[in-house]
Amino acid sequence: MDPIRNPFTPGAGSPPPELAGRDQVQETARIALARLRIGRYSKSIVLVGLRGVGKTVLLDRIRVDAEGEGITAVSVEAPEDRSLPSLLVPALRTSLISLSRVESAKHLASAALGALTNFAEAWNVSIGAGVTFKLDFATEPGVADNGDLELDLQQLLESAGRAAQAGNTCIAIFVDELQYVREAELAALITALHRSAQRSLPVTLVGAGLPQIRGQLGVAKSYAERLFDFVEIGSLNFADASRAIAKPVQDEGLEIEQEALNQIVEQTQGYPYFLQEWGKHVWNVATGSPIAIADVVSGGASAQIDLDKSFFRVRFDRLTPSELRYARGMAKLGSGPYRTSSVATVLGREITSLSPVRKSMIDKGMIWSPGHGEIAFTVPMFDEFMIRTMPNLDD
Repeated sequence: MDPIRNPFTPGAGSPPPELAGRDQVQETARIALARLRIGRYSKSIVLVGLRGVGKTVLLDRIRVDAEGEGITAVSVEAPEDRSLPSLLVPALRTSLISLSRVESAKHLASAALGALTNFAEAWNVSIGAGVTFKLDFATEPGVADNGDLELDLQQLLESAGRAAQAGNTCIAIFVDELQYVREAELAALITALHRSAQRSLPVTLVGAGLPQIRGQLGVAKSYAERLFDFVEIGSLNFADASRAIAKPVQDEGLEIEQEALNQIVEQTQGYPYFLQEWGKHVWNVATGSPIAIADVVSGGASAQIDLDKSFFRVRFDRLTPSELRYARGMAKLGSGPYRTSSVATVLGREITSLSPVRKSMIDKGMIWSPGHGEIAFTVPMFDEFMIRTMPNLDD
């Protein structure tokens, strides 16, 4: 069929044609932000899940919906090599300038921009190539410039929160890849959010991260679990996964046979990214409507090749030889989760000697620990990919 009309959109954070199965999460976020806006307390929200489940897409949809309701959104993505101050300052500047155009918030927004100027200078925020980020707003010494990140971030968000309160809005800080924020910076952010809540200020976090973020937040601050609602984002159930494929096809005036639909859902295990990849390839090989099981067999083979070359391979290539061997040892045990002792046995090593490799893979976001003495891949079906790519443990 016409590839130009192909509705499916596999990509990093690309919105699917049908965002199926996430209505309740969107409603939960809408209520939380609306409550904060009118001065009612609501916990911050963290979307938690494996790679490929659509956390980034969902986070962005919540942001768009929030902005449509008049919420002030501060949106950042946390890479592994950037500090939290360097991420927040440019995004918060844009939001505060917008808020300064609201008559009722003008004075307090200007004060918040002054606090942001202090903060940027105190924490040497740069915009690349060593160039310091410069702001030109009246400042008050001693506000967000003390050199203590917990205190400075607390004062900055308090100042921004008062401006938002005066402007009848809420400041929602959207952070993707939250697991890459450093522990000390997470602690400072949690403290600042806690203080804002204690002062009934409309400041909150809507974040997304890999499963280890729950533990990281708890380590950063022991009371973190009382400040956050952790929303599990997983694979779609059969009905929602079917709708994610069938509705875009029907919207194009075409049909798909039930057997073909069943096969796509089974092969993808309902993971949103995989559904988009299968949908794209099956569409491209189909010659007419209805899409049949033969199209799924042919298109599915192409989808698997594409996933192996991109989605899986980009993660494979980040691993060192010792990490690759560890991952292959995990895969030999099946789909997981895995006991760390069992992996050590497969590799013929003492469990303690593998701790540095395991920690490095956790830091890279490749594996996580669902329980004491357990590990699992953060990428669905990565065990199957490892076996396809490294048929033997010592390859």
